[in-house]
Amino acid sequence: MAISLEILKTLREKSGAGMVDCKKALEESGGDIDKAMEILRKQGIAKASKRSDREASEGVIKVDVSEDSKEGYIVELNTETDFVARNEKFQQFTDEVLNIIKNNKINKVEKLLEAQMNDGNSVKNNLDNLSGVIGEKLAIKRCDILESKGTVAAYSHMGGRIGVLVALDKENVPELARDIAMHIAAANPKYICPEEVPVEEIEKEKEIYREQLIKEGKPENIIDKIVEGKLNKYYGEICLIEQEYIKEDKKKVKDVLGGIKVEKFIRYSL
Repeated sequence: MAISLEILKTLREKSGAGMVDCKKALEESGGDIDKAMEILRKQGIAKASKRSDREASEGVIKVDVSEDSKEGYIVELNTETDFVARNEKFQQFTDEVLNIIKNNKINKVEKLLEAQMNDGNSVKNNLDNLSGVIGEKLAIKRCDILESKGTVAAYSHMGGRIGVLVALDKENVPELARDIAMHIAAANPKYICPEEVPVEEIEKEKEIYREQLIKEGKPENIIDKIVEGKLNKYYGEICLIEQEYIKEDKKKVKDVLGGIKVEKFIRYSL
């Protein structure tokens, strides 16, 4: 029987299930929305819409790099529990989504949800269907692509709880790039270098240091010098190239890089 778009739309909104599943259920129920809803509930597909108020704060971050190391890809999919994040179906679905990002050069969640998967369904429909089958709210939080004429590397840490992409301006240095990505995963820098730190942030730190020193009774004539020292230490905490290198703490990251520059990095963390 022919299913009207209006009835199909109503069932989709009511159940939260995908277009294909709704159409099949309506055909099976002879167009009866309540019976179709019951069919979807028995299949475990209609559960997703009732989980919209739950928080999906667990999940997995997946990363990949093109064969020529010129592009990196990263995506974060969220679940409600760590147990589901380790589920084989969920992991497989995330791998497929990452491949869609890679093959279609998608770096926006909205476009990713609209993209077609191998079975002909959209990413959103299959995400909703998987949510119903698994029994938890699932969500794609963010995705990105990092490009460079130099070298792009990726690093995944703690079973996919942290993912990093980094781009260096020199070609054919995959090992160094991966080491820097690993450092970023562990040290969590905010910026690449001190020059990137906003003036407002620097001035705020200076103000805090100055007030601390005045309360400590430090002489006015040495306060500026101490503030400068504290600021350099601050850069060593938040700026990648000024951080102590995790694999050799007697060196800073800039010492390991030599003349090579970090163009950009992307770090996701659950």
